[in-house]
Amino acid sequence: MLWLCLCGPALALELNEQELAGKRLYREGLSSSDAQLLARVGPGDMSVPASVLPCASCHGNDGRGRSEGGVRPPSLDWQRLALGTGNREANNRRYPAYTEASLARVVRSGVDPAGNRLDPAMPRFELSLADQRNLAAYLKRLGEDRDPGVEEGTLRLGTLLPEQGPLAEAGRTVKAVLEDGVAQLNQAGGIHGRRLQLIALDPGPDSASTAQALDQLIQRERIFALIAPVAPLLDSRQLEQAGLPLVGATPRSGGSAQVFDPLPGVPEQLLSVALHARDSLGLARDAVQVIYAGEDQAQAAQWVQQRLRQLGFTGVSAQAFTGQALAGAGIVFLGRAQAFAELAASLQASGRNPYLLAASNQVAGAVPGLAPAWSRRVLLAYPFVPGDWTARGRATLAGVQQRQGLEPRQASLQVSTLCAWQLLVEALKQVGRDASREQLLGALEQLHDVDTGLTPLLGFGPGRRQGMAGAHVVAVSLPGPGYVEVAPYRPVPDTP
Repeated sequence: MLWLCLCGPALALELNEQELAGKRLYREGLSSSDAQLLARVGPGDMSVPASVLPCASCHGNDGRGRSEGGVRPPSLDWQRLALGTGNREANNRRYPAYTEASLARVVRSGVDPAGNRLDPAMPRFELSLADQRNLAAYLKRLGEDRDPGVEEGTLRLGTLLPEQGPLAEAGRTVKAVLEDGVAQLNQAGGIHGRRLQLIALDPGPDSASTAQALDQLIQRERIFALIAPVAPLLDSRQLEQAGLPLVGATPRSGGSAQVFDPLPGVPEQLLSVALHARDSLGLARDAVQVIYAGEDQAQAAQWVQQRLRQLGFTGVSAQAFTGQALAGAGIVFLGRAQAFAELAASLQASGRNPYLLAASNQVAGAVPGLAPAWSRRVLLAYPFVPGDWTARGRATLAGVQQRQGLEPRQASLQVSTLCAWQLLVEALKQVGRDASREQLLGALEQLHDVDTGLTPLLGFGPGRRQGMAGAHVVAVSLPGPGYVEVAPYRPVPDTP
């Protein structure tokens, strides 16, 4: 038991009131008195608000310093600055050990304990005695204060993957892809000197067990971010409360500022199919209906209905399918494969043959059993197709499959997991050594036109949390079935 405690995640750093005030001053340039602090910059002592140039803007949240404009701010590690006796070295200077008094002097006047004047690029701050003491108190703890999951040599990630039930196979596939990514990255040296660690827990069968498993990842395992969970019942509000970023599929509970979904969801994909049917097949704007099977699809169906209306379709309704034949020259379907097969059979029995528009990842299992009468009448949305795969992308996918013993028939799930992994890794590289969840969110927002080699270009933005905004459209030929791409990927417009 002792071994488990010693080897487990580090406990959260608890700061007292003075240290918290010092942290606010260090990171945000804000005084404990709420009075505006001023910083003097350059040889002319130009005054600017300290919030514009807080200590962390140059020295980093971890105090290690990072080069900027040819200037390398020194490390603020208190162990190096102030403990022991004798001289210390930084920027080729020698100086005695710091005390709280000499620290206050260098912050105020830019002169170190040996009387050396520091680079004029360093701001000088007008601090009250209370602010000086707060800052010194926090700097003594700075080396310990990191976001959850960020340790000296390790960055800890988490995921939720079912071990039993209908999603167990998907869980094993995602785990294999993620473990392969971690192994390959660590073999290459990790990211900014840290090795990645992946912790996977089973979300269990329901929303309560999912919430409990996620809470365990957050509170006990103290993960930095969540990657590609297979947990449809995950509640995005729990992510928001913890400030935990997620790169992977959007939960059924809906989107969130914390969730970055590499690929479009089913509702977004269906818009591409409906637009193709209208623009290329002559489907009338008032001839489309949205049909869903299962209450878990109702919210998504209503969203599709609203977006179709915004895109110029008229008279669109969203109805539950209960076995009845339905009106409409085009039916946009949301639900599982069995219900899709029942819908096709019901329509055929009533002598109707409308276009059936669906997402491949929902209904592909029913397609081989459809009657020949549905040939070229079934249009499926695919977020990516093999034509998107470059030589590099194919090699990446084949390498994962070979190393992990994965079957090509699961390529769709493998690709979506690889996309999530690539986006997270790219954002972590941009964040740098000074990693925080807030910076990760910012780095993800700044990802644009990322070439995965397996999909159309992916990217996010301040108000955009899906890497793609559309889908390829594929027509089904029967019997067979055969699949023919009839419309390449194009982003769905926000307005008509």
